[in-house]
Amino acid sequence: MLTGSVVLVSFVVSLLVVQFLKLQWVRRRLPPGPTPYPLVGNMLQMNFQIHHEMLKKMAKTHGNVFTLWFLNKPMVVLQGFEAVKEGLTVRAEDVAGRPLTKAFHILTNGNGVMFSNGRLWKQQRRFGLATLRKMGVGKKDQEYRLQEEACHLVEYLKKTNGKPLDPTTPVVHTVSNVICSVMFGHRFSKDDENFHRLIESVDIITAFGNSIYFFVYEMFPWLASHFLAPCKATKSSIDFVNALLAKELESHKGKQKSDENQDFIDYYLDEIDKTKGDADATYNEENLIQTIFDLFLAGTETTATTLRWALLYMVVYPDIQAKVQKELDAVLGCSHAICYEDRKRLPYTNAVIHEIQRYSNIVLIALPRQSMKDTELLGFPVPKDTIILANIDSVLTDPGKWETPDQFNPGHFLDKDGNFVNREAFLPFSIGHRVCMGELLARMELFIVFSTLLQAFTFTLPEGVKEVSTKLVFGSTMKPPPYELCATPR
Repeated sequence: MLTGSVVLVSFVVSLLVVQFLKLQWVRRRLPPGPTPYPLVGNMLQMNFQIHHEMLKKMAKTHGNVFTLWFLNKPMVVLQGFEAVKEGLTVRAEDVAGRPLTKAFHILTNGNGVMFSNGRLWKQQRRFGLATLRKMGVGKKDQEYRLQEEACHLVEYLKKTNGKPLDPTTPVVHTVSNVICSVMFGHRFSKDDENFHRLIESVDIITAFGNSIYFFVYEMFPWLASHFLAPCKATKSSIDFVNALLAKELESHKGKQKSDENQDFIDYYLDEIDKTKGDADATYNEENLIQTIFDLFLAGTETTATTLRWALLYMVVYPDIQAKVQKELDAVLGCSHAICYEDRKRLPYTNAVIHEIQRYSNIVLIALPRQSMKDTELLGFPVPKDTIILANIDSVLTDPGKWETPDQFNPGHFLDKDGNFVNREAFLPFSIGHRVCMGELLARMELFIVFSTLLQAFTFTLPEGVKEVSTKLVFGSTMKPPPYELCATPR
């Protein structure tokens, strides 16, 4: 019995040694990095989280292009503005892929636009961008939707009569209804049970993305999906969202078709009809549902979280809030409906919004890319199918690009005469072929909702509260800690 145990242990140790030696051999063809261990790679050193502070420390040791191992897969990390820009743009086509890991597969099955590849991805992305333009994103048509939702939020806050409230729920409802009106052609009542569950499901799914359970699922998918509550909750949430989207699709198919398309589903169903019989077309109901899922997931969480940070910063920096309101009053007055074009006349307000995005930095690490073929990044060889991580935090806090990277400073986006200036290192939506598809809609939404709120209210801490924490809550997106504020009508 003892001899059998010794043989088994010796066999396992031998396998681990062989795996370790194999990793060392493969590492020679990749950028430098910390020593990986068999089975877990560098995940043990990372505490099974891809944390921006840990990446910063590793970059000091290994340089701005280094390799980490995600279990048994290499990941090349790009750190700092120059590395991220060059790495994602010089050979943009080579690094335009997405890794379809086990966890990402249960989310998308390789469909849609967020985690698809090849011709499917190119067609879905091209169609999505063209359709959003047709629907008026960047134009007056879309502004009316945004103004309507901003007004609903103003009316809700007025009913609080200046009493303390957590702004999370009303802000998330506002942002979610923007996406719903674009995708479905209608908004939901804040009392709708399905709407509440949709928002809750999106929150559960995004929370899963950079949690330890994500990595456990990658290692042991069957065990995780059957025995870990967060994994089961994520799968249940995905199923609920897909069922709700399928119901919306059936509703559209059953309604009387008008002469003009009204929403994203209408446009997509038209495209399915137009491309029937085309063997190269990828337009079908599975990709329609997944594309809407992708846009909803990306468009609600990020924008709502940015607006929550925006309100928190306004109560923390009341002098900045007062300067924004002074500019709004002087240029627009108190009753002007905010338009996206107004940003050109409101340089300080525009600068504050950009600084909120830079400083809150809610997506620390861009969604992973994957090399489509053997290529080279900043002089280092990168084999086909290597995962590439762009550390967006290191770009938005690059001391070589920002005068005071660790301070909230709207002056980053103003010249000496107070005019707004764009900064090349402002990359919250990433860069390259996989740049965020909803960037323009998000920019419009942030400007119109934020400006409308500050035109209507002064935000303060509740009576007796002297200070509030601005330390981020780490996750797939970096949320502010829970807080309350008072919205006093102006």
